[in-house]
Amino acid sequence: MQIIGTVITAIGTIFLFIGSLGVLRLPDVYNRLQAGTKCTTLGACLTIVGVGIMQPGWLPKTLVIALFILITNPISNHALGRASCKSGVPLCDRSVVDKTKEFEECKPIHDELEEDEKPQ
Repeated sequence: MQIIGTVITAIGTIFLFIGSLGVLRLPDVYNRLQAGTKCTTLGACLTIVGVGIMQPGWLPKTLVIALFILITNPISNHALGRASCKSGVPLCDRSVVDKTKEFEECKPIHDELEEDEKPQ
């Protein structure tokens, strides 16, 4: 089990390293968020689960931590990206597709409710 845990931890560390390179090399905040989210979520989960495999008594705790990271990391990075978009952080000049305009046309659901249906 020690060898399997070490291999999984090493793979997770490699993903964390690749994610850090993406954060350093990519041109704008949106691309950096995407690189950071994908690589660090997988890298952190693999590293933590690998430690849990090496120390079997810690495995239930490490699985809970990995589940927490799987849930919260994408949500927090989505919030950061949305806040960047709302505050007017521009895309890189080399960006090909910008789909944010489609989402800005959507109204919040409470704007579509009839006057008598709005919550008090």
